[in-house]
Amino acid sequence: MASSSSPDTMDKDPPGGGLSIAVERNPPESRLLQLGVKSWPKWGCPTGRFPVKFDARETCYLLKGKVRAHIKGSSDCVEFGAGDLVVFPKGLSCTWDVVAAVDKYYKFDSS
Repeated sequence: MASSSSPDTMDKDPPGGGLSIAVERNPPESRLLQLGVKSWPKWGCPTGRFPVKFDARETCYLLKGKVRAHIKGSSDCVEFGAGDLVVFPKGLSCTWDVVAAVDKYYKFDSS
């Protein structure tokens, strides 16, 4: 995914101790098929605000909803929603502010 990063964002240190959330907006259907997204488990949640710690790297594809993720130890907020493919690195702690109920496919890396 390094090829999709823009040069102006690569020079900055990510917030939260070097961990950052990667959002791929509206990936093509071919990418979703390549990843096997529709074979992943599904999960959903209502609106609300709650802390999340990722003990493993998670990749998810949002079918519906909208989230503002506030990375612990940073003033940065990452927004993502329906149609976005999102990767959370192992060890990341953040607070999810779910502004529209979420329905997503997800998978955790086994390593």
